[in-house]
Amino acid sequence: MTRPIRTRYAPSPTGFQHIGGIRTALYCYLFTRKNNGSFVLRIEDTDQARFVPGAEEYIIEALNWCGISCDEGVHVGGEYGPYRQSERKAIYQQYVQQLLQSGNAYYAFDTPDELENMRQTLHLKNIETAQYNYNPLTRMHMRNSLTLPPDEVQNLLNNGTPYVVRFKIPAGETVTVNDLIRGAVQVQSNEMDDKVLLKSDGMPTYHLANVVDDHLMQITHVIRGEEWLPSTPLHVLLYRAFGWTDTMPAFAHVPLMLKPDGKGKLSKRDADRLGFTVFPLAFQHPFANESATGFREMGFLPGAFVNMLALFGWHPEGEQEIFSMPQLIAEFSIERIGKSGAKFDFDKAKWFNQQYLKHTPDDQLAHLIMPFAPDELKNTPKDYLAHVCRLMKERVTFLPDFWTLGAYFFAPPTTYDNHTFAKKWNDKTAAYFAALLTDLANLPDFAAIHVETAVKTGMAAFQLGMADVLPLLRIMLAGSTAGPPVFEMAALLGKNEVLSRITTCAQLLAGHTLR
Repeated sequence: MTRPIRTRYAPSPTGFQHIGGIRTALYCYLFTRKNNGSFVLRIEDTDQARFVPGAEEYIIEALNWCGISCDEGVHVGGEYGPYRQSERKAIYQQYVQQLLQSGNAYYAFDTPDELENMRQTLHLKNIETAQYNYNPLTRMHMRNSLTLPPDEVQNLLNNGTPYVVRFKIPAGETVTVNDLIRGAVQVQSNEMDDKVLLKSDGMPTYHLANVVDDHLMQITHVIRGEEWLPSTPLHVLLYRAFGWTDTMPAFAHVPLMLKPDGKGKLSKRDADRLGFTVFPLAFQHPFANESATGFREMGFLPGAFVNMLALFGWHPEGEQEIFSMPQLIAEFSIERIGKSGAKFDFDKAKWFNQQYLKHTPDDQLAHLIMPFAPDELKNTPKDYLAHVCRLMKERVTFLPDFWTLGAYFFAPPTTYDNHTFAKKWNDKTAAYFAALLTDLANLPDFAAIHVETAVKTGMAAFQLGMADVLPLLRIMLAGSTAGPPVFEMAALLGKNEVLSRITTCAQLLAGHTLR
């Protein structure tokens, strides 16, 4: 009988979410939704020394912003909880004891100095082992429950001697990981080391906790970053040691997100250097003097961010690039995730946002741009903003651009394109604009079509062409020759504002005091 599909996203709250992690969550979510399964958010906070307050809340907020909803998790509950590993400590102890009793794990009492001496000795003897660490070759020369008499082991435990519990790697085996993206990956067990399963503080390591939790939470597919692929043979052996091979999840290790030049993993340092970010949301580290902006704060729409993220590593069957979330769910398949790392292209990311802005309804855009409004414009009427968005959305890249690039919709320009004025302003154009002020003032209806008629009628009377007049009119209204259609701009600004701006500019030109 086929088990219901269940996936999990299991980040550690030791920092703030890199977009590579969010992409992994997205792939889990798309796969789960396509297969009518359950998507779980589990917080793997076993590394208490690196815990960052606020990181868990950041993860949840980032997923919510992306529209990645969880069926179970720390914030929504569920029948397989608790979903925070620090709250499952007693559970892990039970399974550690099971491994100890079956002979698949052992106590190790070595001090840090003893471990370092072992590594140095192996190095000096040119003995090549797995990172000069605990393994089938070295374990019998160390201080552990495999080499010490049982009564001495018990005394050490009774006396509270610090210890860890290590997994006993079998010697001379070929361990196969059947990865849904990479195919069969084989590792020789002699190249593996006896990883710590339980730390001296009583907390499990990732290796133990994720295997136990995935089993108990009935996870069917583990989709995670390729940095975890080297650890997966150990996890396969753990499933075998527990007798869980029949319910072992399928594995899929997604490729790294690479620097734009393809040379190495994309990092915050690369983003800072190149002028973008690698975080979905902005953050301020509570301890370190570190902060960063996020895609949300840069002015990305969540749909554009998700669409962009999905296509950095996954390839749809056709040439389509713009996908809504339901379309991504319908099209997604693990088999179309590439094996190679995906180079991050911020220009492409901007293109996605531009496409989404163009196709977002004006009244919705008016709502979305309000968080970016300058304080003095927080009360701008929504109807007016919707009209601004209609005129601007073909020309902007980010949500704040409506306020910065379209500043002339909210206040008269304070600087002008003097270069164009120097080429086109003369006695004839000055006379034309003086007459235009009267014609515009007499318009009973200031709709764009009527403004256009008045402008062109005067041009014919003064024998002026479009190139003589329209650049000047646009500069008078907006300060530069860039912007939306000038007659629609004038209609939105309104008669009084247009007359005021033309008058102000003409007076400045007459006095040669333009800035």
